[in-house]
Amino acid sequence: MISRILITGGAGFIGRHLASHLTDHELSVTVLDNESLGDRRHLDLDRVRFVAGDLRSPSDLRQALDGQDAVVHLAADTRVMDSIEDPTHNFDNNVVGTFNLLNACRELGVGRVVAASTGGAILGEVDPPVHEEMAPMPTSPYGASKLMLEGYLSAYASSYGLSSCALRFSNIYGPRSFHKGSVVAAFFKQVLAGERPTVYGDGSQTRDYLYVGDLVEAIRVAMLSDVTGPYQLGSGHGTTLNELLATMRTVTGLPIEVDYVDFRDGEVRDTWCQVDKARAGFGYDPSTPLEEGLRATWEWFRSQSPEETSASAGRGQESR
Repeated sequence: MISRILITGGAGFIGRHLASHLTDHELSVTVLDNESLGDRRHLDLDRVRFVAGDLRSPSDLRQALDGQDAVVHLAADTRVMDSIEDPTHNFDNNVVGTFNLLNACRELGVGRVVAASTGGAILGEVDPPVHEEMAPMPTSPYGASKLMLEGYLSAYASSYGLSSCALRFSNIYGPRSFHKGSVVAAFFKQVLAGERPTVYGDGSQTRDYLYVGDLVEAIRVAMLSDVTGPYQLGSGHGTTLNELLATMRTVTGLPIEVDYVDFRDGEVRDTWCQVDKARAGFGYDPSTPLEEGLRATWEWFRSQSPEETSASAGRGQESR
């Protein structure tokens, strides 16, 4: 029975939502975070045990994993463009850090790992919708690091009996995401600052946007199930950047003029996912329409003081 869960990178955007969601379901939660981007002050420390530490430290991992039944592995360096500029940093955080985590789970008898993977970056430039039967062909070191994560999950399952699944997140958005560099957070921050958002390309490129509330429920259900292997998690349809901007104009009531510049090398142009496997495997059912989710996100951004919305500094394992 799973009742005690460690969340790596749990002081960040997704981790904070997940910690709150799991404790609301009367599960015991420990968070391990090096606070390079996350901040423990955003957690309910009356309900969540916090361990300041890093995946690259075996002693930190052992302290955090002591007594845990399962791990939700969110900590990673998730920036695609940064991984191209500095692949060593990305490898150190994502590959070495994941290996340390899985090895510590094996040594301490932790029986279940649910890990954050990625859809578009791991598969490369392929015709959408992407799905789990496609052969991975990463176009960035970040995508390659997530392919290695999935490979190690498979190896540790076969060699040591560690039950695991990889959830391939699409573009996740929602409240509490001010420190994120993802497109929704970046655009809303620029709008609040009176700046013109920058679009790389002509805005016709597609992404799959999933509201964070739908994601954390999917993580909880997947963790408590016995599903294994990779699962795509998204809305199940593609949205162009221009369509995203049009919806943002609707929810903000502002014109939001943008600057269009050249496409960037290494980025996937079009990606959205098929979610049939997750629906069949653990009842995945994302239900938040894009406009509703963007409206909730915008209202949160507008409600924050400058102190609460100041971006965190540093370049370590990202707190999702």
